[in-house]
Amino acid sequence: MPVRKIVTFGHPVLHRAAFPVREIDDEILDLARDMVLTMHAAPGIGLAAPQVAAGKRLITVDLSVGEKPDELIVLINPEFLETDGEAISEEGCLSVPGVHENVKRPARVLVKGIDLKGKEKVIEARGILARVFCHEIDHINGRLFIEHLSPLKKALVKKNLKKTQESGGGE
Repeated sequence: MPVRKIVTFGHPVLHRAAFPVREIDDEILDLARDMVLTMHAAPGIGLAAPQVAAGKRLITVDLSVGEKPDELIVLINPEFLETDGEAISEEGCLSVPGVHENVKRPARVLVKGIDLKGKEKVIEARGILARVFCHEIDHINGRLFIEHLSPLKKALVKKNLKKTQESGGGE
């Protein structure tokens, strides 16, 4: 049960939409298990398959970071049914290390996806859970949270990330 390497800003898989999962086979079950282990080891509260270089529409969410197993959410092909309101809060990302910025997101979301047993799930979320769903679904759509920043702030963050990479501090 390996913890996978989390890819960082600049890796191509982070910047393109992931492919839908067509069937829940051993490959998907292994990926989901590895993602949960990787998310908890990081530690993080959410992880999308592209963050471990897998271009699949699969996300894991656990606000308890492994403390409460019944709070773990694994969704295949998640999508929004509804979003409303707005909330601004600080976000960071395992694939954008060292960057924390305020981001505007919906205050409430209704998300539909498939669990690992093939059952459709619909989850209503508010607060931090809504924010994590938005963040992870952005990942499977090829977007990083820094894309939500103002053009000036985004340019500055990207410049600093590239500088860090060039000096050997990133991917």
